[in-house]
Amino acid sequence: MNRSRWKDARILKRRAGSGKKQKTQWKGILFILPSFAGVCLFWLIPFGDVIRRSFYSAVSGKFTGIRNYLTVFSNSAFRLAAGNTLRFFCICIPILVTLSLLVAVVLTRQKRGGQMLKSMFLLPMAIPVASVVILWKLLFHSHGLLNHLIALAGGRGPDWMNTGASFAVLVVSYVWRNLGYDVVLWTAGISGISQALYDAAKVDGAGEWKCFTRITLPNLLPSLFTIVVLSLLNGFKVFREAYLVAGDYPQEDMYLLQHLFNNWYRDLALDKMAAAAVMTGALILGLILILKKAWEAEE
Repeated sequence: MNRSRWKDARILKRRAGSGKKQKTQWKGILFILPSFAGVCLFWLIPFGDVIRRSFYSAVSGKFTGIRNYLTVFSNSAFRLAAGNTLRFFCICIPILVTLSLLVAVVLTRQKRGGQMLKSMFLLPMAIPVASVVILWKLLFHSHGLLNHLIALAGGRGPDWMNTGASFAVLVVSYVWRNLGYDVVLWTAGISGISQALYDAAKVDGAGEWKCFTRITLPNLLPSLFTIVVLSLLNGFKVFREAYLVAGDYPQEDMYLLQHLFNNWYRDLALDKMAAAAVMTGALILGLILILKKAWEAEE
């Protein structure tokens, strides 16, 4: 009799526990439902419509299959913009990630004035785009301040915005504006590493370089993934300065995918723009998944 009562009590306890668990799950679903509805309304559904439009003609509305994708691939402007954008990211991301990590390591070791230096690195992000454009023109004009300083040193500066040097201007502007943001992210990751690990390593005779390579870098891998992804996404914002300085058709080394999309949108070439947007989105998603897979394998 006692055994049957004990079994009944266990069954009731399990049911009560499962009931509480179901209520908690429903509360969680209801909590994220408004955010998920917003994502669907403002991102998933519009992007689904973009995918649909990439298979139809913008003029006649007829189904064209992959003709829009073939047209985009054969477009010389698309190849130029895609090549410049890829080269831009391949150069800028390693420079920004490496430089911001070095600055963050130095700042975390500064006992005095470290917080003020972090704030100074964040100042470029707070400067309005219009002010940055004025700074660009002041520095990089053919008769600007930079060429004046080069002339004082006995040299002759290039026409920065109308030659291949314009690409270097893009790189410098991107690194300058985003350096402080990445420094803050690196600093947050470094502050999460226990000081006891460094103390134990130093007791065992490890130097600064050993501590950096064997403790700091391995513990920063999760931060590295986040910083690379955010740096990649922030790289598309450099178009604002490039557009305001050089217009719709800048020097060809500055011609990025955003210029191409802007020009196609102005010409109402929505079918080509939709196909190019789908390919760009798929490429970015694939790159992020590859990075995530690589980081998980390292862990």
